[in-house]
Amino acid sequence: MAKNKMKSHRGACKRLRLTGTGKVKRNKAYKSHILTKKAAKRKRGLRKATVLKSADLKRMLRAMAK
Repeated sequence: MAKNKMKSHRGACKRLRLTGTGKVKRNKAYKSHILTKKAAKRKRGLRKATVLKSADLKRMLRAMAK
């Protein structure tokens, strides 16, 4: 049995979700404050969750200890 286990990054686990196909889902940034100057179309787009890019996938899966 392995001596040490990899700890998951708790902040990453709270922000990211794993999909059924193994992709990582995340919410978009820039939706928390100073919303008056942002267009309604832009804010509507920020509401939707998106899939993580492949460049960050390996690093985030490691942070989530998956």
